[in-house]
Amino acid sequence: MNKNIVANVDPDDQIDYSALGFKCGIEIHQQLDTKKLFCNCPSILRDDSPHFTVERRLRAVAGETGEIDIAARKEKEKGKKYVYEAYYDTTCLIELDEEPPLSINQEALFIALQVSNILKAEIVDQIQVMRKTVIDGSNTSGFQRTALIARNGILETEKGIVKIETICLEEESAKIISQDNEKTIYRLDRLGIPLVEIATDASIKDPEHCKEVAEKLGLILRSCKVKRGLGTIRQDVNVSIREGSRIEIKGCQDLRAIPKIVQNEVIRQKKLVDLSKELHDIKASVSEFHYESHELNEILKNSNSKLIRSILDNKEIHPVILGIKLRNFAGKLKQELNKENRLGKELAGRARVLAGVKGLLHSDELPSYGITQEEVNSVSEFLKCEKNDAFIIVSESREKAQPAVQAVIERLNEAFKGVPQEVRKAEEKSDNFTTSYLRPMPGSSRMYPETDIPLIRPEKNVTIPELITDIASKYQKLGVSQDTARVISKSNIREDFEQFVDSFPNVEPGFIAEVLTSKKKELQTRFGLNSEILDKSKVEAILGNLNESYISKEAVFEIMIELAKGKDIGVIDAYRRMNDSEIEKEIKNIISELRSRDSDISQKAVMGQVMSKLRGKADGKKIADIIKSFY
Repeated sequence: MNKNIVANVDPDDQIDYSALGFKCGIEIHQQLDTKKLFCNCPSILRDDSPHFTVERRLRAVAGETGEIDIAARKEKEKGKKYVYEAYYDTTCLIELDEEPPLSINQEALFIALQVSNILKAEIVDQIQVMRKTVIDGSNTSGFQRTALIARNGILETEKGIVKIETICLEEESAKIISQDNEKTIYRLDRLGIPLVEIATDASIKDPEHCKEVAEKLGLILRSCKVKRGLGTIRQDVNVSIREGSRIEIKGCQDLRAIPKIVQNEVIRQKKLVDLSKELHDIKASVSEFHYESHELNEILKNSNSKLIRSILDNKEIHPVILGIKLRNFAGKLKQELNKENRLGKELAGRARVLAGVKGLLHSDELPSYGITQEEVNSVSEFLKCEKNDAFIIVSESREKAQPAVQAVIERLNEAFKGVPQEVRKAEEKSDNFTTSYLRPMPGSSRMYPETDIPLIRPEKNVTIPELITDIASKYQKLGVSQDTARVISKSNIREDFEQFVDSFPNVEPGFIAEVLTSKKKELQTRFGLNSEILDKSKVEAILGNLNESYISKEAVFEIMIELAKGKDIGVIDAYRRMNDSEIEKEIKNIISELRSRDSDISQKAVMGQVMSKLRGKADGKKIADIIKSFY
């Protein structure tokens, strides 16, 4: 089998990625554990009620090329209002764009330089902070500050070297609290947190390779002073095939999902390419849109469809139902592109994002949704549709319906070309790992220099931290299992583990690792107990007693159970090890009592009784040896 063939989402399908001209790159965005990038506010995420709000409307400006970026222009056309929630004690005028930024945070810059050196990248001679136009409201200023730190790095993987094109330092966006078609509410606690952005070239060979690259870069970043937890690191994946286009997929949060998301995008592009060829072969076309001639209000005025009625009966808007005739498109709108995704859904996504229209209807799915066959026939006759034609219905207010129709026609015309270049988002709630339209692909027009921050000459010879992979390898040499070594090296218990190993030389490091990981986890999974009750001081007390041989290894988990149930640390005394004479005396008494009832009692039966009584107080092998001496 060709080594480039990787199993698809469907087990019976396979994709030869090399033959398709597969290209893939990844961008990693990692929050740093410092103060904010251009002010002295703490990087604290908050859930309490904000102290005040401000409202803004943003506009697009020309970039360094003198042109307005297409993505920025599309956002401006939405005409949305943005509301920003803020706090008096952890947000400032810089975040509100009411004061110029301070100098770049030196600790964040140092971390970015560390990452650059780890990846053997060439650090630039001068750092120029740039403004990147972003007017979706995620930045109060209408732009994101970003700075190129290094270029031309390398990452070694199992499938060869992947080049690191750029390493940047930039500010995090504001956090979305809620949104609708009219406004979006953001919170400013996240805005300005430093991000290191690592972008690879397009040499990733297949979906599993993409996951490996993301995982390795994540481990490198976590070797530095970065934030940890859900949402602190994000992966954006760029995917294309030879006859397709570059698609940027935002928000691939779960590493395990990356291969399936990439596979599905390849499938989508391949089917869009095939659809393009089919549309040309059957001489399909989209009729020109004429506002009056395609109005369907009169035809559908008595419809019982909930979707149609919700628009026609809405007294707060000027309702309109518009139709588009699609020549020779019959059956194409329901054509599957990948799981949960058809051409009709792609059209609806454009209408929703660019015009705020919740949905649309098309003839491939009718009669349905309360639309009768008679109504389908009437619309088809009015639009002069022939047997192989299809149509689309948009019902909304007049101010939204026409832009929605224009967005749909634009997307339909792109279908003749194949795969439109765009930004899509990973659908986190989808079990089929699909994506949806987010915005047009931005270009270089959105960048221009930041004039409030002077050029920076970076220190290139910064020390680099010990890598997580090296730490895990070191732990394995101490006798810790591979999986446990990886868990500890990536977690915040690393310092505790290393301290306990140094403090308790008579306890095997592998056993200390088990206490901190699998044994704590077992308290919850097996007994439903809260392992968080066992803080560092309690674990230290248990291991200290074990180190001095006051308790046995067998007693450790029993003590952990008692402490997790809420008992005092003094419970350890109940598990003190017995000396040899005490053990022998106790065993002798047990045997004597058992033989009084059964003179032929076996060693195995005696062992069971003794272990039941002395578990945790004496070593099992010692108990076995003493019992054997009585037979």
